[in-house]
Amino acid sequence: MLEFRYDTQLLIEGNHLNEDDINEYFRNNFKGDCLLAVGDEDLIKIHFHTNEPWDVLKYCATLGEIYDIVVEDMDRQSRGLKG
Repeated sequence: MLEFRYDTQLLIEGNHLNEDDINEYFRNNFKGDCLLAVGDEDLIKIHFHTNEPWDVLKYCATLGEIYDIVVEDMDRQSRGLKG
């Protein structure tokens, strides 16, 4: 069984986004791994494995408009099912 079940990916469009601040917030407030938060002050790509994707979405929505949201269940995928 996987420690972190959900592969959570999205884009954040906003103003004055800071990838270092976002990375730090994730490290201090969410349990998970495989964090990728990259981009510029207008657009950030998030990739994160967690058991609470809804918390990630809630936080990211406070930063700007979120879209291209994908939450995949990696446990189901590992069993050959649609994630």
